Amino acid sequence: MADLFAANHHDALTEQERAEQGFVQGGLDVDTLRSMAEDGGLLVADDEGRLAGLLGLASAESMPSPPPPIQALLNAKDSLQWRGQSLRSAAWLLYGPLVVAAAYRGKGVARGLFTAGREAASAHADVMVAFIELANQASGKVHVDGFGMTPLGEFTLRGRTYGVVGASTTVSDAGT
Repeated sequence: MADLFAANHHDALTEQERAEQGFVQGGLDVDTLRSMAEDGGLLVADDEGRLAGLLGLASAESMPSPPPPIQALLNAKDSLQWRGQSLRSAAWLLYGPLVVAAAYRGKGVARGLFTAGREAASAHADVMVAFIELANQASGKVHVDGFGMTPLGEFTLRGRTYGVVGASTTVSDAGT
């Protein structure tokens, strides 16, 4: 899993690859992934023992030391709007990262993980929230155009702007 994450990390890809397929950021090493799995916050797409993709879900507010982008998201909760109210008033889980192995792209793995994430999150939150660097247009397109996630606002950290998107965890709320 750490290898899949590392292979799709912003710094491991060329500019053209980042533009075509998107990228993940941050640091998900073996220990972090193990901790996420033990906490039930890691969903894995498996194809007969081959890793097809993974998706993280977490309570950002319960992280003892959130990484800077997550802290910036937490700091922006009052200005981010979900269904007419600030994100501070909503029960939400952090969605992401979502990464799919190259051999499985375009085969529904990302959508399957999104759907499984929505179902898993529904017991704990009303909305799944992701932040996507605006430079990561491929990811924005998948999540907003493909999955119907709703833009909630933006925040800037260290000169990089991130769009924040949300999706209802109620499966009957298609497209939101």
